[in-house]
Amino acid sequence: MTTTSRLGLMLISLSASGLAAESPPAYEKAHSLQGITFTINCPNEGSLNKATLSTKGLEGENAPITLEIDGTITGSEVADLNADGSPEIYIFTASAGSGSYAGLVAYSTNSKKSLTAIYLPELGEDKKNSAGYMGHDQFAIVESVLARRFPLYEKKDSNAKPTGKTRQLQYKLKAGEAGWVLKLEKSTDY
Repeated sequence: MTTTSRLGLMLISLSASGLAAESPPAYEKAHSLQGITFTINCPNEGSLNKATLSTKGLEGENAPITLEIDGTITGSEVADLNADGSPEIYIFTASAGSGSYAGLVAYSTNSKKSLTAIYLPELGEDKKNSAGYMGHDQFAIVESVLARRFPLYEKKDSNAKPTGKTRQLQYKLKAGEAGWVLKLEKSTDY
């Protein structure tokens, strides 16, 4: 092999190694509201993660909870969406892969005594509002609602290039039969 050939192979090898995707940094965040502190820790390594949610200030059990995360944690917020004086924690996730499908892990503090999971119905169960959905969505707390925003894809679109509008879904926290549920209140395309 000539020197020029070896040099070319080295350059190819160097440029290929530069294409490797960097994993997001570990996620560590604490939120406090109404006397309750939530601390979230997640290594964000790989496509499946174990996160820890710890609380301080609950009248009952404050033992850490281990969470199974599909993908990585991208953010979190604390709020009192139902204005009952007991905060909730909302943990936002993104799956691995080109779709970066958003997920949500959420808990309510039930009169500041214990944690109860908050249920968000699967988007795919809603045929009308999931039409044109291919991931790349984001969650945020906006005033007194949980907002989910995502680009809309036309049938000819590739996953990397949506040509449709943007859809925003707004959810209110409501008491369900056996716990808390995020119920869709409004859908807007713009």
